[in-house]
Amino acid sequence: MALAGSVAPAGARAMPVAEGALDPGLRDGEAPDAAGIQSEALRVAAASAESGAPAASAESPASAGSAALPDTRSATAAAPLAAGQKPGGTSPSAVPAHRATCRPEPAAPPHLRPKAAKKVLIFVIDDAGNNSRQLEPFLKLPFPLTIAVLPGLPYSLADAHAVKAASKELILHQPMEAVGGQDPGPGALRLGMDPATVAQVIDANLRTVPGAVGMNNHMGSAVTADPQLMDAVAAVAKERGIYYLNSLTISGTATALAARREGIRYWERSVFLDNTPDRVSIFRAVDDGKKRATKGGSAIMIGHVWSAELAQALMELYPQLVEEGFSLSTISRFMIQEAEEDDESPRN
Repeated sequence: MALAGSVAPAGARAMPVAEGALDPGLRDGEAPDAAGIQSEALRVAAASAESGAPAASAESPASAGSAALPDTRSATAAAPLAAGQKPGGTSPSAVPAHRATCRPEPAAPPHLRPKAAKKVLIFVIDDAGNNSRQLEPFLKLPFPLTIAVLPGLPYSLADAHAVKAASKELILHQPMEAVGGQDPGPGALRLGMDPATVAQVIDANLRTVPGAVGMNNHMGSAVTADPQLMDAVAAVAKERGIYYLNSLTISGTATALAARREGIRYWERSVFLDNTPDRVSIFRAVDDGKKRATKGGSAIMIGHVWSAELAQALMELYPQLVEEGFSLSTISRFMIQEAEEDDESPRN
């Protein structure tokens, strides 16, 4: 998984996620059947060397992960005779000299013990910025939440401030041109833009959504499939120190490769919560996300502020999710958690 910070440091693991698994031909506004989901890299606990053995350093000729054998020469000389044993002889009950001098192996430190499997749910709410009335129910939810605010709208700035005041995570919901010709709204990225123009547009949008720590696409089925445009988007994200969340409005995007080339933190949506915005469909979508998180460690579920029943449905589900052992988080918090766990992991 991703490490803390928006830009991957040298040598950091890239997000091991596959590009979208939606059916070809899906466009913005259509209900996809499935989506790409992050997969979490397996952690392998390092084998501990026998107590008293000199550790192999990076400069040691010993291979990585191997432990040097203890020197038994002095131990042999100093080992006491076992009962009934004569000098120079052996006894069936005698303990080998190099074992007799070893202290009991200490208990493993806490961070080397097996960790409980993570089941993390991340809820992202898109399309804020049109009016504050739609946003208010989500800001009152008593758990971590990510709000994606559209730029250049009458309430973009006010909603951004409200999100920060409510201690929720704020990201830019970057409009992008769609294949179907729908209007993505002000501040949109469009086909044919050069990298300098892309940077200017995103920078201007970030000024209307101050404090954003990430960015995801609004519409964008045309732009996200363009490698040059997505390279330019990823370059801006790297420069600004923000992560990118692929909303996966269409399959076959160029986003993951662009993120890998630029070395930025990259994520993908797992589930849309409100393609059909009734309560039964929302509950079914959350169940889908739970299954994905149980299997893969985490799931990112995207809904919308205009979904009339979504906030109340999430409030009702919250106690059940906690009781079932799910942890609710944001992408930034999850990155910090992953970084802390990586720092605690043993190094060969």
